[in-house]
Amino acid sequence: MSLDAATVRRVANLARLRLEDQEVGKLQAELNGILGWIEQLQQVDTDGVEPMAGGSPGGAALRWRGDAVTDGGQAAKVLANAPDRAGDWFAVPKVVE
Repeated sequence: MSLDAATVRRVANLARLRLEDQEVGKLQAELNGILGWIEQLQQVDTDGVEPMAGGSPGGAALRWRGDAVTDGGQAAKVLANAPDRAGDWFAVPKVVE
């Protein structure tokens, strides 16, 4: 599948991108390259390959972890690279007058 210039302009419009006329050709080539990669991936034989994540017929689910606080009490390490601080807090410029 390859996209023509009109389709590229329509996709750009849907994405709220403003394209100049000279940019349409470059974007068309990039999108056609991406679509070419997708076509290559569709040719890969995946019969008998179990999914690694999501969509598993066995209904595999993520394990829940405990809701516990960890690595607390490290204000000095967290604030070591702060541009400005006030005690154990980040200091930021006032933005509302």
